[in-house]
Amino acid sequence: MIEVKHLTKKYGDLVAVNDLNFKVEKGHIWGLLGPNAAGKTTTMRILTGYLPATDGQATVADFDVFEQPNDVKKVIGYLPESVPLYPEMTVTEYLGFVADIKQIPKAKKREAIEKTIVTSGLRSVRGRLIKNISRGYRQRVGIAQALIHDPRILILDEPTTGLDPAQIIEIRELIKSLKGERTIILSTHILAEVTQTCDGAVIINDGFLMASGSLEELTASFAVKKAGVHIRLRSASAEASALFKNMAGVKDVRPQDGGFTIEWSPGADLRDDVTRLVVEKDMGLLEMRPLGMNIEDLYLKIISGGMPQ
Repeated sequence: MIEVKHLTKKYGDLVAVNDLNFKVEKGHIWGLLGPNAAGKTTTMRILTGYLPATDGQATVADFDVFEQPNDVKKVIGYLPESVPLYPEMTVTEYLGFVADIKQIPKAKKREAIEKTIVTSGLRSVRGRLIKNISRGYRQRVGIAQALIHDPRILILDEPTTGLDPAQIIEIRELIKSLKGERTIILSTHILAEVTQTCDGAVIINDGFLMASGSLEELTASFAVKKAGVHIRLRSASAEASALFKNMAGVKDVRPQDGGFTIEWSPGADLRDDVTRLVVEKDMGLLEMRPLGMNIEDLYLKIISGGMPQ
């Protein structure tokens, strides 16, 4: 649905995007993840036709972004980081204005507005001036303007910036509800945005591609395997910690998430011993999983010292 090949953008001597390659399949939510000034917004602006690239190729819904920009704009809904809202308009008036800009036929305009208001959760504020609604509802209006022409692809730039925790959860749920019929790319520098909303991620830093794939593929391919397990118990007491530390071969025991991370010497496998001890002492085993790198470990590793792929 979206494919980028060798995409490069230069501003004089500054290389904002450097030879990016990635692909997003139809119906998925993909995060464009990286620290501030990594090249995320530049990449999104190129995909939407707002900026030309210096080199490379990009296709959206089988349309070439550079050769068929008007076709691309018809199938994309774009939420920029700073949404161009008009505070003196009501929500309905603003969506009608956007519908005219996007050349929605008059016969379909009312239906498009109604459908978008319902989808975006704006029924309770539809008649209010935009300046009088909360930041969370203004962000919903921003998403609504991206949806008004029923695009197949949504590109959302930092969609939860400036929201309070409750509003962030609401916007995340709204974005996830749009998955399936639409392919969605959202940019963010917040790791939780990706882990709680997306199916996969493209991680970039200083314009370089650092990693790309589903969350499972990323953690599996970059995992640094450790000898040990994480166990979660009904009773994670100091006494239990001491018992694990006294086991032959155990190198380290750390309390974590209502249980313990237990590491042992490479080449050993103490899972049977750990399980036996848990059962004998009636600790109540709720979970046991092998140690490995999670997405947070991965992100910090490749941003601090990973190599471009």
